[in-house]
Amino acid sequence: MSKGSGRILSILAIGLIFLLCIGSGVLIGVISAALKSMPALEDFEYRPIEATRIYDVNNKLISRLYIENRVWVPLSEIPKELQDAVIAVEDWKFRDHHGVDFMGIIRAALVDIREGKIVQGGSTITQQLAKNAFLTHERTWTRKLQELLYAIQLERTYTKDQILELYLNEVYFFPGQAVYGVEAASQGYFGKSVRYLNLPESALLGGILRNAYIYSPTQHPESAKTRRSVVLKRMALLGYISEDEAQSAMEAPLGVIEPRPSKQIAPYFVDYIRDYLVSKYGHETVYKGGLKVYTTLDLRLQNLANQILLSNLPDGGKDSKGLTQPQAAMVVLDTREGYIRAMVGGRGEDEFNRAVMSYRQPGSAFKPFVYTAALQAGYTPATILDDSPVEYVIPGQAEPWAPVNNDKKFRGPVTARQALEDSINVPSVKLLDQIGTSNAIKMAKSLGITSLVESGRLNDMNLSLVLGGLTRGVTPLEMATAYAVFANQGIKAEPVAILRVEDANGNVLERNTPKRQVALDEQTAYVVTDMLRGVITRGTGKSANIGRPAAGKTGTTTEYTNAWFVGFTPELVTCIWIGNDVQQKPMIYGGTRIGSGKAAAIWGAYMKEALKDMPVSEFPVPSGVVFSKICTESGMLAGESCPNTTTEVFVEGTEPRQLCYLHTRIQEVDVCAESGQLAGRYCPPDQVERRRYLASNGLRILHDGTIAQGQSIPRVTCQVHTWWTTDSHSARSQESLEPEDSSFSYEDNPN
Repeated sequence: MSKGSGRILSILAIGLIFLLCIGSGVLIGVISAALKSMPALEDFEYRPIEATRIYDVNNKLISRLYIENRVWVPLSEIPKELQDAVIAVEDWKFRDHHGVDFMGIIRAALVDIREGKIVQGGSTITQQLAKNAFLTHERTWTRKLQELLYAIQLERTYTKDQILELYLNEVYFFPGQAVYGVEAASQGYFGKSVRYLNLPESALLGGILRNAYIYSPTQHPESAKTRRSVVLKRMALLGYISEDEAQSAMEAPLGVIEPRPSKQIAPYFVDYIRDYLVSKYGHETVYKGGLKVYTTLDLRLQNLANQILLSNLPDGGKDSKGLTQPQAAMVVLDTREGYIRAMVGGRGEDEFNRAVMSYRQPGSAFKPFVYTAALQAGYTPATILDDSPVEYVIPGQAEPWAPVNNDKKFRGPVTARQALEDSINVPSVKLLDQIGTSNAIKMAKSLGITSLVESGRLNDMNLSLVLGGLTRGVTPLEMATAYAVFANQGIKAEPVAILRVEDANGNVLERNTPKRQVALDEQTAYVVTDMLRGVITRGTGKSANIGRPAAGKTGTTTEYTNAWFVGFTPELVTCIWIGNDVQQKPMIYGGTRIGSGKAAAIWGAYMKEALKDMPVSEFPVPSGVVFSKICTESGMLAGESCPNTTTEVFVEGTEPRQLCYLHTRIQEVDVCAESGQLAGRYCPPDQVERRRYLASNGLRILHDGTIAQGQSIPRVTCQVHTWWTTDSHSARSQESLEPEDSSFSYEDNPN
């Protein structure tokens, strides 16, 4: 070898060494970069992204919250045919390699080079899991190297069955939707759990994995069928199934269902739940953590609410936002526990939940709170109120305020019951004036109304309070909560939406029980309930009559901008609100005004259907409640001459004790106090009393107007003070047993 040749070889050797050094440096750099972003082996753990599932009170699935719609299932619940199908077409040496099939990579590369395009992939199931679970899908050497390293770590951390379980729950399935994992895919394609899949269905799912778009059975059924055949033939070749089984499965129909709309069953309730969950657990946990949320919602009652409320609303056209007006909201609560059984927050696709976020004027639906405060102040359903014109001077206003009734008429004296049942404004305003606005507001707050304004230039400390003229307004959920107190014998139950929250492993994160407290004595609650029953049987809410014990109140605001009906039975309380999103716009469609009568009719239709399978139950009568027959004109105890009477309910101790002064005839006689008999001429003057008795039955009327039972008018002259008991023994005969000097007088209308 010449010196020149040796010099050339030396230069080549040095160059080769230099290139090797550079290559090694690059390789080391790539490996370092790949390892830098990877967890240490001892910290290596796969955490799948899993959808949060929301269930109703009967454990029926309502909705899922997810970035990736995934429902985890253990390998034991995944059919063996599906496991075999995936292994057959994705990685037939899965059980033998250690995460990376180097011969497979080389073989796939040679095939790709020969064909001039990528026709095979060299990735194992373990590598695909690593790529899907930990990495992006970018095509770089660093990402490919990370995939190999992750695959090795996966194999060192998990068993083959664990890796297969992770892969089948991780892989993407459904084009156009964020469906991941075999359970969500099975539900989406076949409408059933993965555990019930047969061989043709398992082969179809296994084939989709290669490309969910190209082989989609709903979008490209022929491609899907061809791909299924490839999978079945491969399974037969590897001995997983026989040739006959493969052939039979290839001839079976695809069996997929029509894609179901993603519209939620109870979207407003789900949003209500979601906002709470995100505020407490964070966005990542809610949308990726696989929580299981068990709620109080009853899907039967919810579906019924959607159907009846939305189908009975008038079509007033769409507003500038594309929403149909008028809007509506509905809340259904369990009266005893406060559980939210149904919630409708509007009609349309917007996310504004009018059941909990819309504060509107309640109109006369607010009156029961004022009447409740009056009952606690000693008033009764029989108290006479004055329905006559009145004016109030309002500070800051030039003209006095003169409240009017809806029908522009005045009725004169009316009972408190009639004023509430017929929703008469003027006597209600006078009642509030008598008891004080502060007492009424205190009562409303104790029942659950939280939105009242008590200070500032604009506040609710005024007489329009009883007419629902509030500064801010109330929500349907507030109103339902407050009315439930009447149905629940004075116990207020805070609304409850979530019973239990579990993490992905079944650990209980929170458990909610009813929060109840006494807001009202049960006697007053019953009397108010009885008065509100009259609203339905005789008053403004007759269209809400459902043929079983029920109570409620209508509410319509000025110019028909809001319409309410809040009603309850012993089991459920339901609040319905109807109104335009633009608050000042009246609800007049086709010349017809939409008021509380419409809300009451919808309430009746809903409650009749909701309770049809429940036995009829009465509102329980508590101790301390009494019933008395009264004259409806005077509010006093009815006499036989009273033309209009009724049996009224009272908190014991507040019932009237005086006889009706309008229609009762009274007889007055002189009675000897010593003998209790009719006074005679010989009775000492200081023993003679003038006593009053009912002309109809002879019972005595005491000085306070009460009736002394068992003390009837005497018919015999005093036998204690006679001629033979006096000092002047005359020879006259025994006095007649009939009265001599005692005089009888009658009063038809004493005042």
